[in-house]
Formats: sequence, C-alpha cells, structure tokens
Amino acid sequence: MRKKKVWVVSPLFYLMAAAMVCMALASYPYSRVLFLIEATAAGLAALAVTVSDLVYRGSVAATMRSVKKVLAAEEERSFQEFALPVAVVAPAGDIVWANAAFAQSLCQGGDYLGENVLKYIYPKTFRQVMGEKGAAVSHGGREYTVYGARAEKGFLLYFVDDTYFKAVNKEYREKRPVVCLAHFDNRDELVRDSLGDEESRIIAGVEAALREWVADELGGFVRRLSNGRYLLLTDDAHIEEAKKRRFRVLDHVREVRNARNNMSATVSVGIGRGAKDIAESERWARQALDMALGRGGDQVAVRQEGDTYEFFGGLSKGVEKRDKVRTRVIAATLTDHIKASDQVFVMGHKNSDLDSVGAAVGMWAVIKKGLEKPAHIVIDRGRTLAGPVADMVEDAYPEEAAFVSPGDAQQAMTDRSLLIVVDTHSVNFVESRELLQRAVRVVVIDHHRMMVSHIKNALIFYHEPYASSASEMVTELAQYIKGSALDGVDAEALLAGIMLDTKNFVLKTGVRTFEASAFLRRRGADTVAVKKLFSSTLDNYKQKAQLVSSAEIYQGCAVATSTLEHGDLRVAAAQAADELLTILGVRASFVLYRTGPDVNISARSLGDVNVQLILEEFGGGGHLTMAGAQLKSVNIQDARRALLRALDQKLAEVSAGQN
Repeated sequence: MRKKKVWVVSPLFYLMAAAMVCMALASYPYSRVLFLIEATAAGLAALAVTVSDLVYRGSVAATMRSVKKVLAAEEERSFQEFALPVAVVAPAGDIVWANAAFAQSLCQGGDYLGENVLKYIYPKTFRQVMGEKGAAVSHGGREYTVYGARAEKGFLLYFVDDTYFKAVNKEYREKRPVVCLAHFDNRDELVRDSLGDEESRIIAGVEAALREWVADELGGFVRRLSNGRYLLLTDDAHIEEAKKRRFRVLDHVREVRNARNNMSATVSVGIGRGAKDIAESERWARQALDMALGRGGDQVAVRQEGDTYEFFGGLSKGVEKRDKVRTRVIAATLTDHIKASDQVFVMGHKNSDLDSVGAAVGMWAVIKKGLEKPAHIVIDRGRTLAGPVADMVEDAYPEEAAFVSPGDAQQAMTDRSLLIVVDTHSVNFVESRELLQRAVRVVVIDHHRMMVSHIKNALIFYHEPYASSASEMVTELAQYIKGSALDGVDAEALLAGIMLDTKNFVLKTGVRTFEASAFLRRRGADTVAVKKLFSSTLDNYKQKAQLVSSAEIYQGCAVATSTLEHGDLRVAAAQAADELLTILGVRASFVLYRTGPDVNISARSLGDVNVQLILEEFGGGGHLTMAGAQLKSVNIQDARRALLRALDQKLAEVSAGQN
C-alpha cells in the first residue's frame, strides 16, 4: 500500500553500491577474476542507481514545472491558503507538493513529501481515483471524496472533507421507516378441531413470539390486522441487524406446536426496504409477502430497491390447503376468459416433462371438447421429455392437430387469443419466450415455488405451491369447468403428470392429490397404460446405471457426475436422481451432466433438504423436493465445486436454524 520516500531510500542505494566497490577491492589480492566480476557488478549497480535517481529527480522537476503552469492563473500563496486539501502527485504516485490544508487535515502537520499517495486513498487505487467522478475514501477517521485532474507531467488530487454529510446520509438511511407484514401461514390447520383453550394458546404463542421479536430486535411496534396478518413498523438499521441474525423469529414461532398432532406454527414476513416513503414501503411489503407465501411460506422475503429480493428461511415442507373455494372461483373466471377468446394456446416449460405436457393435454381437452373453442398445445417436439404422451394423444385424435410448434403458434396468435402457461411461472423457463411476449392475454397455472422472474402481466395467476403438480391443479379446474370432457387418454396424461411429480404418490402427496387421482380413474385412466409411459430404452437404463455408480456421498447428499460426452442425458439424469434417493442415509441427490458447453443439475430430495433453495443460487428453480438448474459455459469440475460450496452454506444454515 505504501512506498518509501525516494530521497530517503536513494542514499541507501548509493551506500550499497559503495559497499560493493569496497568488497571488490578487498578481493583483489586473492583473485583477479573475482575482482573483475565484482567490480563490473558494482559499476553496473552504481550506474543503475545514478540513472534511476536522475530520472526520478527529472520527473519531480517536470512535475513541479507543470504545477507552476497549472497554477499560473492564481498566486501560489492564495492556492496555499486554499480551503480544500490539494496534493500534486508524480506519475509514480509520489507526492511532490501539497498545500497547508492537506498537511493539516490528512498529515496532522507531519511530513508528506515523497510519501506515496496510496497511503491517503486506500483501499482505492490511483487509477480508480482518476477514473471516477469522485472516489469515496477514509483517512484518519474522516471521510473524503477525492477528485483527480491531469497536469502536464503529473496529477492534482482534491480532497473534499464530507464526513458530516456522509454521517447525515448514513443516519437518514438507517432511520428510514420500514413496513413489514407478517402472516400466520397455517393458522387454520393448527386450530382445526382444537378446543377453545388450545386455539387461544396457539394464537397467543405466535403473537407473543412476534411481539418479543419486535421489542427485542426491531425497536418498533406490531399491530394485529385481520385474517392472521400483522403490521410491523421499524427502521432500516434494525432490519439490517435482523438479517445478520437470519430472522430468528421464524425459529421462535416454530416452537409453538399443536398439542394434538405436534404440528409447528409458521409465519411468513414481507419487508419493504429502501422505499422513498411509507406508502411505497407498504406496497413493497405486500409484494414481498406474496412472494414469501408463493414460495411455500415459513420464510422472510425482503424487497429492496431495483426490484430485487432476499430470502431467509423456507425450511418447512409447507401445509396442504384443503379449501377448494379459490379453485372454483378461478375456474369460473378462466371459463369466462376462454369464451371471450377466438382461440387458446396452452404452453408448458422448456424441455417439457410428463407433468407439463399432461397438464397441457388436460386443459386442451377441457377447452376443445368441453367449451368447444379452438385450442392447441405449444410444444417443441425435438426437446420434449414427454414424447410418449404426445404420441398417445396424436394417435387418439389424429384429426385434431392438437400440437403446434412455437413458430406456428406465433403466426396464428391474435390480440384476442388466450395463452395459458402451465407448470411454470417464470419468463425464463417457458417453452417460447417470444410467444409469451407476443401474447396480450395470459393465464398462469403453476405449483413451483415463486421466483422473482415470474410473469407479471397475467389475467389470472393461479399459483398453488402446496399442490403436488400442475396436473393436479388442472384436474381440479377441469371438474369445475367441464370434467365430463376428459376421456381415458386425457385422464392418463394427467395421471402420468401427477405420478411423475409425486414419485408414484410418495413425495408431496396430499388429500387433494388422491382426490384428483380418483377422479381421473373414474374418467377412464388405466394405471397400467400410465406405467408404460415411464418406460425407457436400454441405452437410457445404461446411462442411469453409469450415473448412479459414479455417485459420492457428501454430507448426506448423493452427488453424481456424468463422464459421458455424447447423447441426451436429461431422462437418465432425472431417473438417476430419483434412484439415488433409495440409498440408505441419502437425504438429497444431485446429478450433474453436460449439455454442449453448459452443465445441467438435476436435484431431488425426500423433503429434509430444500433443493430449490440450493439450486436458486445458480439461477435454477423448482420446489422443495425437485429442482433443476443450468450453469452456462463452465466445466463440470467447476460446477461440482460450486455445488459443494452451496451445499456447505445451505446445510450450515439449516443446522443453525435447528439449533
């Protein structure tokens, strides 16, 4: 950071050169060859020191001449009395001149000539100061903004002492009011069938945890609203401290349990931070709370300037919502939009799977056969993982032309057309982003945890993170729209989607999942035919076996890496990730494989590890037990190391939360 003063160091160099000459003379009586070698080295060293010293002194002289030219418009005495600290710096960074304000403010009256300017602008570099329009630095407990100007043979630096203004700005930012909204996630589930005193105890316990948190950590106040919601008001500095503690209120609320079934209470909190006023902060807090609830609850979402979010918590599995009133309302509204459209397009996500295509087939059947509206399923047949389902539907309805490519859909879409997006809500994951941008009227039906990049212009945003699959959600909607329109083929496509995302009714399976499956069975779904849709080729089976055999156990997680350089591993990777969960002691599985220059990660868990939170670090998404991500332009070893680092971080957070 700091160099020695040149005029202090130069005499030392001369002394060292003289010492070398003396050593050469001393060796003359013993060896003339050694004398010649040492004398030559001493002469070269003396020459180098002399030339360097002369060059530096010439640079200092040129800089001083440049200073006089720069200051020619004003008396040097007046400039010496200038209120702002000013320093003249040589190209090497050494201070060759400064005024009295610089000596007093930054040097406390000490010597500064020959000092390197880095001492006064650290951690900024000299290049940064000259390249920025004012660089913020700290020195001697004071805050400065440094401005640089080029001279003919050097540089002028102006130091503006703005300690007071920066302190005021910091205090203003820290004292800005912040609105928080809290929601008691599973209040209805906890108090259902409970006695009056048990219900009062649970609600009082949650409210006590919130009030204690506000009193001890936030320094604000809390007020109860309606429907299990609470309003909290604090300031930015206290929110920053709460972030450092990872919002321990989530852990304290989980300590409140139902005595009958030992179910823990959970809350979600939305925080609007950095808004220009309280009204905007409250609006941001509502958006953040919606985001937290859309990601499954039991977490804190902080919305900040620039429409960015930070998330904390989200460790619980979530509680199934049994109320179907919202589904019935959504079905009625969706029916009205469909009837008002000239045609309907149904689109899933990229690399569509059985759930995406199954949900699309279900919606297509209800619209085409039930409401008798023109409808098409948008799919890229070259990239889909649900080819058997598409083939089954085409064979059953050869005259309908159910499937269209994204390009054909764009050409056929009009302003009156309706686009229904199923099994994703992110603009980055849809089958065709161009078709989404072309659509004027959009409906979203999805069950994955909410992402920041969600579709914002939807007429209907039917998002249910507690549902097992998009196929389950479409099945429920179909019952309220025109359930009789589904026949055996449509029901089998929907049932295949449910079985895929629940791993044959093992993971994330609730009462509504079985009710939807029972309805599909009544509509003619053949479970044997559905099972055949999951069949794979011998090559896929070998690829899956290779992936499973390459797995290693790391902190209770199976991590497998593909050594294959050719072939499509998407199906085999997903199957291998499922297979690894059957190994004793494995809580989650991660399979890494190459796709061109990129590395894909397919992740699964049994619910103990939230794989969605882990893969969110890489721009991926999904839900608690199933997620995926793609790392652009990296090799597979670097991707694996990055994944292990993310595992260390997230698993440590989980352990800290449990303790």
